[in-house]
Amino acid sequence: MKNKVICILKSSSIAYKIYYFIFNIFFKILRIFIKTDNNVILINSFGGKKYDDSPKVIFDYMKTRKKYDKYKIYWAFDNPEKFEVEGAEKIKISSFKYFIVALKAKYWITNSAIEKGLKFKNKNTIYINTWHGTPIKKMGKDAPNTAFQFKTSKYDIMYAQSKYDIDVFSKAFELPKEIFALVGLPRNDELFNVKDREIQEIRNKLKIPKNKKVILYAPTFREYNRDKNGCIIAPPISLNKWKDVLAENYVVLFRAHYEVNNVLGIKNDDFIYNVTDYTNLNELMKISDILISDYSSIMFDYSILKRPIFSYAYDYEEYKSKRGMYIDIKTELPNGICENEDELLEKIINCNFEEEKIKTEKFSKKYIQNNGEARKYIDELIV
Repeated sequence: MKNKVICILKSSSIAYKIYYFIFNIFFKILRIFIKTDNNVILINSFGGKKYDDSPKVIFDYMKTRKKYDKYKIYWAFDNPEKFEVEGAEKIKISSFKYFIVALKAKYWITNSAIEKGLKFKNKNTIYINTWHGTPIKKMGKDAPNTAFQFKTSKYDIMYAQSKYDIDVFSKAFELPKEIFALVGLPRNDELFNVKDREIQEIRNKLKIPKNKKVILYAPTFREYNRDKNGCIIAPPISLNKWKDVLAENYVVLFRAHYEVNNVLGIKNDDFIYNVTDYTNLNELMKISDILISDYSSIMFDYSILKRPIFSYAYDYEEYKSKRGMYIDIKTELPNGICENEDELLEKIINCNFEEEKIKTEKFSKKYIQNNGEARKYIDELIV
């Protein structure tokens, strides 16, 4: 039921305007009676869907610092019962308590949004947004009509990985460049120093054969491809063909985007591992020898590891037309794009890892301008 309501709000401007008008009036009145508490922090990740990404990295860092002992920290989730959280109180997204805490909190920390498509932030609240990746597809006011945008309060601080991030986000979200912190994404800190022992431990946990290399296939979602339950994805791949060509030397980890409700045609076996529900994406990147994506920001993050990156953009013209992109991925990505699976498989078979390292490193230097210490920047924001 909840997914259907969200789909209606995202697809109908009239429904959204009614929702926005009614609830904003309610919170404007409620805000009169609630004072900001300087020692309250509210955190969520991907709008309450997850307990991960940069907000969790910041939270874990805060737990190691005595200065944060005085703060009451709340983590907000769609389904709080699914997560184990030490050091914070769990609350349910969209509950009355959630909105009370949001109105009271001095600090909001998120990688997406806090206000659920509304606009009720107190003037004393500091809105900290790490976002969830470097942009390829157009967003905010740049997004085409097919991507309906919710209205929210402006961020006070936004993390960035490069000047490119700042240029794009400041325009798309209509933010002054002064609010951006060019410190990187906290979630990527650990990718700067990956240990061989750690890689082996993760491989063992996933029961990956010692003699096999790992391919991580992580496509993004297409918001214009939906059924009654939300986004779907059906990559035009023949798993039998992939298995015939690659299974001797590789296994494939398939990771769908968190917005995808239904993945069509992907089944687990000794070659394909469906890791969509695996909670730690960084671990999957760490053990992967090759990344395959399409239009996802994961390609920027993965470039820190200086390993081969391939874009399987089978619907390039459709995606470019319906969603729009900030960069020409045909020329900008380390290997351009593959528009059919035969081309993709051929590139994998003939992959020269040393040459790919050089290409990926060049790409990374342009888009990742930080040194793996982004999590510590929170010390300058919370006093």
